[in-house]
Amino acid sequence: MPITYTSGEQIEVYRFSIPVTVGVPLLALFLQAFVPRRLPFFSIFDLPLLVTIFFAMARRNPISGLFTGAAIGLVQDMLGAYPIGIYGIAKTVVGYGASSLGAKLDVENAGARLLVTLGFYLLHQAVYFTVARGMVSLTLNWSWSREILAGLANAVLGVGLYFLLDRFKQRT
Repeated sequence: MPITYTSGEQIEVYRFSIPVTVGVPLLALFLQAFVPRRLPFFSIFDLPLLVTIFFAMARRNPISGLFTGAAIGLVQDMLGAYPIGIYGIAKTVVGYGASSLGAKLDVENAGARLLVTLGFYLLHQAVYFTVARGMVSLTLNWSWSREILAGLANAVLGVGLYFLLDRFKQRT
C-alpha cells in the first residue's frame, strides 16, 4: 500500500455524468440531514465530506475541487442549524487540498485512500472548529480522541464508498 508520486503523464483524470455529479452529492446531503434523526450513531459520519474528497481526488483539478467543496458545504449549511458558511469554508479547503493532492499522488489504492480520508477529515474538523469558534463564536469543544476515532470511522466508510463510486468514473 505505498503512496507513490506520479508524473503528469500517468495521472488519470476522470469526469462524471451530470446525474452523478448532481445526484450523488444530493443523496449524501439528504442522508446526512435525515438519517441521524432515526439512527443517532450515524451522526459520526460526514457523507458530504466523503463525496467532496472523492470527486476532488478523481477530477484532480484544484478549481473544480474548490467549487465542489464550496457547493456541497453551502448546501449542507442550509440544511443545518448553524450559520451559513461554516461547512462551506471547511469543505472548500478540503476540496482544493484533495484535488491538489490527487494530482500529485496515486490515490487509487485502499491504503492511500484511507490515509488521505483520515487526514482530510481531521483538516476539515480543524478548519470547522477554528471558523466556528473564531469567527462565529460558537461554543464547541475539541476532543482529539473523538476526532481521531470519527476520522477512522469515516476513512473506513470512505474507502468502501470510493470503490462503489469508482463505477461512475468516465475517462477524459
